[in-house]
Order: sequence, then structure tokens, then C-alpha cells
Amino acid sequence: MSGILVGVTGQDWRNAVLEEFAGALRGEGLAENTVRAYRRDANDLLVRLAIDSTAELSAVTLDDLREWLADHMERGEARASLARRGASVKRLFRWSRRQGLTPTEPSARLQTPSAHSRLPRVLTQGEALTLMERALAQAAASGPLGLRDHALVELIYATGIRVSEAVALDLGQVNLGDRLVRVHGKGGKERTTPFGLSAARSLERWIDLGRPAVIAATAWGGEQALFLGARGGRLGARQAREVVQRLARVCGLGELAPHGLRHSAATHLLEGGAD
Repeated sequence: MSGILVGVTGQDWRNAVLEEFAGALRGEGLAENTVRAYRRDANDLLVRLAIDSTAELSAVTLDDLREWLADHMERGEARASLARRGASVKRLFRWSRRQGLTPTEPSARLQTPSAHSRLPRVLTQGEALTLMERALAQAAASGPLGLRDHALVELIYATGIRVSEAVALDLGQVNLGDRLVRVHGKGGKERTTPFGLSAARSLERWIDLGRPAVIAATAWGGEQALFLGARGGRLGARQAREVVQRLARVCGLGELAPHGLRHSAATHLLEGGAD
């Protein structure tokens, strides 16, 4: 590996990585158009995840890559473009592992939509209501974790935030009185997002009743995360996705990923006259 990356960070690091990556692709005999496309995709990933050092590249997870790809899905990109983006990051991390930049290949299990698969559908407002009602019923019957699941889907649907942003929230970022949540998004950018009364009520029940019960049961009190897992630590993005998917299946809504719920939120706001 070239010593150009030693002690380099920021945009200089990013440019150096992209040049080294593109050079390796050319060495494998790829067409120049393909090299340029893969380089653009790799740059898009690094910029969106605010990666500008070898340490940050090594910290990328499969969930990060799924969220990145989901963001492009939500923008309505063509299936061919999504498939190419998946191939690009697989090449990037295969190369980075071989060069000793990353210890593993988080992209190894990244699945991209096939050319004939459908984008996750947007729920109708009636379907969204059914999902929320089911989550509420489960909250009444399933104890503390049911309260958590209800609050999670209500918050995602009410705000349209990413699942990765939801599980990263701490208690101090939620203002129940003003019904606002401070979200730390990609690239370290912060935004404040309002939510409605239904989400506020579900969050209040989780914070006042469910969350303390989880902490008491696990004897784990050092976590400031808003959403906790069954063992008391911060809820993971994968577990949060499973919550949404499980509730959707129980409601007969088929497969629904959190970014589908997020897309539904935006669509229903527009249908309701929002800018």
C-alpha cells in the first residue's frame, strides 16, 4: 500500500483513497467508464457517512451501508443504479481489506435489489393507522418491550427520521413538552423535528413505565439511550428493523422496512398539504 495514506485525514485522505481504489480497478482490467462510476459511488459513500480517515473507514458497519443504500432507494433511483452502488461498495471494501485499511468487509452481506424486485411500497394512511393500532395493542399486552416498540414505530412515522437516527437518540434529545426531537444526522448535522400527540403519548409511556422496567430487570443503569434492548443496552438498528418488519407481518402488510415507513410518513405529510 502506498504511504500516501499515512498520517493523512480529511479531504486529502479521501482523495488519496479514491485514487488508489480507482488505480486498483484499472489494474483489474475494468473499463474506464466502470472505474469512474465505482469511484463516484465510493466518494458518495465516504461523503454521506462523513468518512475522512482510515479509522472511520474501519468503523463502518453493515447497517451503515444498508442505510446508505436505503437513502438512495427512497430517492427513487433505478434498480440498475442501486445494483451498481452495491457492487461499488463491495469492491471498495474488498480492496480496503486487502490493503490493510479495514479488518473486515462489512459489505460482504450487503444485499442489493435485483432488477425485477420492487421498491418497498408506501403504506396507505389506513394501513399506517392499522400498524400503529397493532403496536398499541401489543404495548398493552407485551410489557415494557411492547411499549418500546410502539414508541419506536410512532416516532419514525411521526418524524420520518432514519432508523439509525432513532436508535442513536439519547433521552436528552427528546422534548416531550414541546414535542420536538433533536436528531444528529449524517455528517454530524443536527436538526430539530416535531412530532404529534400520538407519538408523544407513546414516548411518555415508554420513558415513564417501560424503560425503567427494562433497567430494573437488567440491572443496567448506565445507558442514556432513549431506546433500550432487552438486555438494557442501546437498541441496535438491526433489532429496530426487526420490530417494524414483525409488526407489519402481523398486520398483514407484507414486508416493510423502516425506510418504507419513513417514506410513508413523507408521502402522507404531502398528501395532507405539507410543504
